[in-house]
Amino acid sequence: MSVADLQGVSIVRSGSTLLSNVTWQVEEDQRWVVIGPNGAGKTTLLQVLSSQWHPTSGTATILGDRLGEVDVFELRPRIGVTSAALADRIPKGERVSDVVVSAAYAVMGRWREAYDQLDHDRATLLMQQLQVDHLADRTFGTLSEGERKRVQIARALMTDPELLLLDEPAAGLDLTGREALVATLSEICTDPFAPATVLVTHHVEEIPRGITHALLLKHGRIVASGPVAEVLTGPRLSATFDILLEVSQIDGRWSARASARAAQRPPARLA
Repeated sequence: MSVADLQGVSIVRSGSTLLSNVTWQVEEDQRWVVIGPNGAGKTTLLQVLSSQWHPTSGTATILGDRLGEVDVFELRPRIGVTSAALADRIPKGERVSDVVVSAAYAVMGRWREAYDQLDHDRATLLMQQLQVDHLADRTFGTLSEGERKRVQIARALMTDPELLLLDEPAAGLDLTGREALVATLSEICTDPFAPATVLVTHHVEEIPRGITHALLLKHGRIVASGPVAEVLTGPRLSATFDILLEVSQIDGRWSARASARAAQRPPARLA
């Protein structure tokens, strides 16, 4: 069974087409990266995968349930999500330990929920794994950007999700913070017991080791999708970003830079 199965999905909002005829599947053992320029439809795609948005046309089946035919409030706890929009909803005065454990009830801001010891033990274990256990009694608003990212990932994993969605997890981090986070994401992506994962980014340098597949988006349409080594090529990325790029991979990490020929001729376009 596919974790996510999109067939001819289009999203139209206020007369603008954000996704156009997207057909794509994510399997249980796959770790995907979604790459594209601003406005490509990456975050919109995650909105569909997280059951926040329903297709204007086409069908989206998430964890075996078709959107429009399932109670999304029962579906969403099975999906772990991190995003800037979600982070903005976390109360700045909330203790880090409560930010993580409250995911068990899918709430933002702990109130009168009753958590058992298993919940607290899992939250503690996840904070240890994400290296934020020493921040347990700090408030979310006092954390650095890198610390907040790690806390959000711990929260996203709290319910042992079947699908993990990471929307630009390294955005806003300096080089040290980015590399530390990518190392953590590499541990998640190479863990055979980790959930199927979809990571969105603008930059191939932010792709962690363990990513198995890549999807390139441009203007809401798929440019290419498939095994990561087949998709992350100079010609395909050049066509996606409209600039002639040279792409390389060293020790499982990717990099891309403008070709010295970029100013001499336009990039190749894929049909």
